[in-house]
Amino acid sequence: MYKTYSMELAGRTLRVDVGRVAAQANGAAFMQYGETTVLSTATASEKPRDGIDFFPLSVEFEEKLYSVGKIPGGFNKREGKASENSVLTSRVIDRPMRPLFPKDYRNDVTLNNLVLSVDPSCRPELVAMLGSAIAASISDIPFDGPCAMTQVGMIDGEFILNPSQEQWKKGDLNLTVASTAQKVIMIEAGANEVPEKKMIEAIYLAHEVNQSIIAFINNIVAEVGKTKHEYTSCAVPEELFAAIKEIVTPAQMEEAVFTDVKQEREENIRQITAKLEEAFADNEEWLALLSEAVYQYQKKTVRKMILKDHKRPDGREITQIRPLAAEVDLIPRVHGSAMFTRGQTQICTITTLAPLSEMQRIDGLDENEVNKRYMHHYNFPSYSVGETKPSRGPGRREIGHGALAERALIPVLPSEDEFPYAIRTVSETFESNGSTSQASICASTMSLMAAGVPIKKPVAGISCGLVTGDTDDDYIVLTDIQGLEDFFGDMDFKVAGTHEGITAIQMDIKIHGLTRPIVEEAIARTKEAREYILNDIMAPCIAAPRSEVGSYAPKIISIQIDPEKIGDVVGQRGKTINEIIARTGVKIDITDDGKVSVCGTDKEMMDKAVEMVKIITTEFQEGQIFKGTVVSIKEFGAFVEFAPGKEGMVHISKIARERINRVEDVLTLGDRVTVVCLGKDKMGRTSFSMKDVAQV
Repeated sequence: MYKTYSMELAGRTLRVDVGRVAAQANGAAFMQYGETTVLSTATASEKPRDGIDFFPLSVEFEEKLYSVGKIPGGFNKREGKASENSVLTSRVIDRPMRPLFPKDYRNDVTLNNLVLSVDPSCRPELVAMLGSAIAASISDIPFDGPCAMTQVGMIDGEFILNPSQEQWKKGDLNLTVASTAQKVIMIEAGANEVPEKKMIEAIYLAHEVNQSIIAFINNIVAEVGKTKHEYTSCAVPEELFAAIKEIVTPAQMEEAVFTDVKQEREENIRQITAKLEEAFADNEEWLALLSEAVYQYQKKTVRKMILKDHKRPDGREITQIRPLAAEVDLIPRVHGSAMFTRGQTQICTITTLAPLSEMQRIDGLDENEVNKRYMHHYNFPSYSVGETKPSRGPGRREIGHGALAERALIPVLPSEDEFPYAIRTVSETFESNGSTSQASICASTMSLMAAGVPIKKPVAGISCGLVTGDTDDDYIVLTDIQGLEDFFGDMDFKVAGTHEGITAIQMDIKIHGLTRPIVEEAIARTKEAREYILNDIMAPCIAAPRSEVGSYAPKIISIQIDPEKIGDVVGQRGKTINEIIARTGVKIDITDDGKVSVCGTDKEMMDKAVEMVKIITTEFQEGQIFKGTVVSIKEFGAFVEFAPGKEGMVHISKIARERINRVEDVLTLGDRVTVVCLGKDKMGRTSFSMKDVAQV
């Protein structure tokens, strides 16, 4: 027997079946919201994984194209690697749930979400988020939940709870908020310059809705929840900490970490670790735990310095930003480039422009194929942190950081009509010591302006950190956290935006939630820092987009034709348009509404291609003059081609002013001639004259 639970959520019914399917998983929830159906499961290994010092959690969001009535493309006809949307959804589920598992838990845990059907009015990502929370809560896996998530959209200034796919795409706000019964634990947002006050209002509207969902989950757990199983703790023994402190005093550890040069700090810690390894050489058990113990010792030292002494490892004030630098045009020949440096974090972003035909096409869980005009890619090579490892392509972190920067910049991009280009920015991490994603937003803004992309306003990003004490009132918010403060702190609160408002938020925490005063202070701090970066660092480097694209970037000329004439331009099996491209070396895109974009780097050839298109699509009128090539000679006259697939006939009597007996006496194949249109002949054909050109 299985049990069914339901609640009304944002005007639709959320239904959960427990015990109906996947009975061998530790926890399983068969979720339906509207007609969107997702199977969420939570499973754990029986024993902890050996040789690791972290909690091995995996979150999967499996997009099956049968859920939207599609067959996958390609030869395989099978879903391939996870899409970017799948990766991003998995990250949004992982980030709030990971801190709710025990820190010393080393059993492998997998949260899997299988999308079975998609109702466009109920986004599957939201259903998977709630399903994972329910599956973990009712399982026997140690989990300090439940938690819940709500999404908020905004259209015409009005908030929409759990918006449909269409509302999510068209609205001015894409906000996801996760909460426990007491606090907010995760915020993810993309926004169209939403003011800080309005954003806070939306966050706590979602938090309020989350409370009703948590009450619903608690009822399910009370009836069918399993008893949480015992597990082997991997916490560092207190006696090991005591022994370490006898060898390395707190003052010595503070001296080791108190430096603004990352390499010096790492060398200090290496020396301390070597000293301890020598001291504990005969104790294998302690040697196995030493790395984690030193990490914890550093963490406690840094947190105490910040929270109690208000001292940061690099000596900065609590609200002080690291030294900043900005420059553009450092890479020759590319369409646009810029570098932004913040302390030991350095990002170079390169912009590439292309015709709209180069847009990315995404075959995902959407009713229609999605075209992506702006693409932001972020790379994080091992050399940026002084390490060595082979490159295996972008991981989930790189995809997530790229998507965050993309969300931050989309609101300020020009429309396709204003700027008919596909745009790609690539952020290369040259050096990293925290907040690379926000540095990439700053670098990308400048790179876009350097490339001549007429963005509406510049965007900057900054991150705030947090160190908490024993009570909700005992905390300190840090502006512009570096790597060490991120590793040992409780929060990474990233906010990007313009002078007018927020365009993106991503908040990660390692504790069981944030109070409203912390959220409000972090948002206020990021606004203050953002204003400084925009005014004092970015504007002096490049204040506005360049008036035109660079010499190496493709140029685009757009004209409008009658949609009924598209077939004439394309020609049978593409013969006409391919001939234009072959003759001029340009690229040509034609939309269904008759907008023609001609793209190239040679202005003369672009103008020639445009002229060909105009000739092909223009009804000839008496008196118009054209230049063309003789392509066929008959006894009665010659045929002249004015554009690929477009020919007219010059009767023998209209070739020369004097009488001629043979066309060949005057014309040969390939001759370039100028003619004037005479109108229609008796058979309805357009006729031309060479001899009457001078009279026009």
